[in-house]
Amino acid sequence: MVTAFIMIKANTGEADRLRESIQDLDGVQSAHIVAGDVDIIAKAQVDTPAAVKEIAATQIQGISGIENTQTYIAMD
Repeated sequence: MVTAFIMIKANTGEADRLRESIQDLDGVQSAHIVAGDVDIIAKAQVDTPAAVKEIAATQIQGISGIENTQTYIAMD
């Protein structure tokens, strides 16, 4: 199992709507609005690193209102 944390920067005023859309994606366990350099942190648990790429680079970045993402794969 691969666990990844996806840092998401959202357009102003879009965080609530985006969190709900992200949370509904298969493989995403949770999504939280946070204070700091990013607006949302999502946790994904999937079978392969390729599935992480599909969630972060294709599905999340494909949602209107997402400025950018940065993904960190857990090493433990």
